[in-house]
Amino acid sequence: MEVYFVFMNFDPVYERLQGNRSKKGKEVLDAYLNSKHDKLLAELLQPNTYRKRSSLAIVDGFAVEITREQAAILRSAKEVRLVEKNQEFA
Repeated sequence: MEVYFVFMNFDPVYERLQGNRSKKGKEVLDAYLNSKHDKLLAELLQPNTYRKRSSLAIVDGFAVEITREQAAILRSAKEVRLVEKNQEFA
């Protein structure tokens, strides 16, 4: 398994929530994205075959440990804009 970054397509709810810069607004955005990203993974991949590392609120994306085959599955989802393998720089 390797780390991939998954970036989502435009989401009007995300755009609206991102506009609230208060502490409460950040908490609501984080909870929304965590739930949205977890739901996507649960719908497309088998349980216990991946490990989500984090949701990325600044870009509506997440980091996840998956196989190349699972990355292809995520790439085909209509909600997903881009799936990119993490590049390690020495």
